[in-house]
Amino acid sequence: MKHKHLLIMSAAVLFTAVSHAQDQQQKMKPEETEFYSPVPKVVTPGKTCGAAPSDAIALFDGKNLDQWEDAQDTTKPAEWKVANGILTVDKTKGNIRTKQSFMDYQLHIEWKEPKTLTGSGQARGNSGLFLASLGSGDAGYELQILDSYNNPTYVNGQAASLYKQSPPLVNASFPNDVWQTYDVVWTAPRFNGDGTVKTPAYATVFHNGVLVQDHTALLGPTQYIGSPAYRQAHGASPIKLQAHGDKSEPLSFRNIWIRELQERQPIDSTSRK
Repeated sequence: MKHKHLLIMSAAVLFTAVSHAQDQQQKMKPEETEFYSPVPKVVTPGKTCGAAPSDAIALFDGKNLDQWEDAQDTTKPAEWKVANGILTVDKTKGNIRTKQSFMDYQLHIEWKEPKTLTGSGQARGNSGLFLASLGSGDAGYELQILDSYNNPTYVNGQAASLYKQSPPLVNASFPNDVWQTYDVVWTAPRFNGDGTVKTPAYATVFHNGVLVQDHTALLGPTQYIGSPAYRQAHGASPIKLQAHGDKSEPLSFRNIWIRELQERQPIDSTSRK
């Protein structure tokens, strides 16, 4: 009986507290929750779909590879083929990566498999977009590029997968010889002072305008063999494009741009009018 009495008293206290909070809410004025600082920066959107906004960095605008370098020997320039506004993989030259390193960002990239594409499975138009490159080889966090239009393979290795970790939510692939897009929001991992993971890397990806990775947490850098793990702390990293060793015809890229994302500033609670 005593226990039941205590429960009734607790419920009464909770009801009173809720009622008081509701009364306080009703007494508030609209301007008490209206703030005027910090003011978001003005950014002019691109005039057409896929066009870079005013605060973007052009990584490839069809003219040259000034923003890129050889991933194996960073003293050398990137030597893939640029012609008619298009960048085409040269498999004899190896991977290329951006000269600049990035933490959090929004990235747009367009890619196309050749009309004469041959092969099957992982040997059909294979490449990779490394959202953060951790070395000269294929170390890093890979978003898979592949012809996945009527081309079965393991699902965590098809186009728009976070390689060997997360299959895409859907297969939004176009046929080869059609330009495709990836729009990526990348949040780099953070590490504690002792090298342990504070927060993992996250990737949100739209493939041809369709959501295929929804704030997906990565278990570590992607790996061809073995299980992923965060084995080494790192900070800002270059973005890398892969010259895969399969024998199918090389694919092409165009219109690559990036927006660096800053941490959101807290609302200034003193800025009410």
